[in-house]
Amino acid sequence: MPTRRRALLVLALLLLLSVASLVIALGSGSLDIPLRDTLTILSGTEHPSRNILLDLRLPRALAGFACGGLLALAGALMQVLLRNPLADPYVLGISGGAGIGALLAMLLGLAGIFIPALAFVGALAAMFLVFGLARGDGSWTQTRLLLTGVIVAAGCGAAVALIISVAAEHQLRDMLFWLMGDLSHAGSPWPALLVLALGLAAALPLSRDLNLLARGDLVARTLGVSVRGLRGAVYVLASLLTAVAVTTTGSVGFVGLIVPHLVRLAIGNDQRVLLPAAALAGGSLLVAADTLARTVVAPQQLPVGVLTALLGVPVFLYLLSRQPKGGRE
Repeated sequence: MPTRRRALLVLALLLLLSVASLVIALGSGSLDIPLRDTLTILSGTEHPSRNILLDLRLPRALAGFACGGLLALAGALMQVLLRNPLADPYVLGISGGAGIGALLAMLLGLAGIFIPALAFVGALAAMFLVFGLARGDGSWTQTRLLLTGVIVAAGCGAAVALIISVAAEHQLRDMLFWLMGDLSHAGSPWPALLVLALGLAAALPLSRDLNLLARGDLVARTLGVSVRGLRGAVYVLASLLTAVAVTTTGSVGFVGLIVPHLVRLAIGNDQRVLLPAAALAGGSLLVAADTLARTVVAPQQLPVGVLTALLGVPVFLYLLSRQPKGGRE
């Protein structure tokens, strides 16, 4: 079918874009490494710039790709679940909840697994709070959900400010990393890459049910979908993906909003293709944004969250202006 061929073509192009963004990221910086030298180093050959590329740039690029993919995948899941192209972990306050958990762990002097664990708890708590308040009387509209998310996000921002105000001076630098969204302090990329792979493996079997849910709760139930169980699974999965991304790079906004929507415009709303395509596009976008953050005012480095916000704010306003008047039940 033409539609299927187009989807496969877009997936192939996104895969090539992902590879290209990683290769460009490895060669770009205060010391530019030519493409031939980059490929030589990656092949295992000794080179004077080997340590710079493999020890500094490669882990950072892989961490950016993993976190961009995590945020885009979480956004795609939430958008189909809510049938709302304006839903994402950042707008609905889930990133803020994860950030509170991570900063609270730092404030208490915890380290290791406790930081991602508390980030996950914070993301899950923020998600249930948003959906619980938005559905308080049984009704559920886009406007009510988004307004509730904005309020919860504002509350998370106040909680973050409170944590920073009582934190010791030596803790502030690490805490500011979470707030700005910065890959310069990202640790090993492998946990985030593993979670991204496992998240895709968990989400793809749900794609058929998500396709049915996109047509409405009644249609999904009629065709045998356990809507309540599906929602619960997607809530937990989206929270986990967001928590891992925030734990690795800090609060990077708008990737989960704009990437799934733009991919949907290109290939349609079939979740079997949309979910992996969003992950590839989100990873490529964050790697490209971080490359710009490292080079645009070199030798200084900008927080990558600044660039994603500069891109995401106008796109979000454009998408909001295209929404039909009146909420959709």
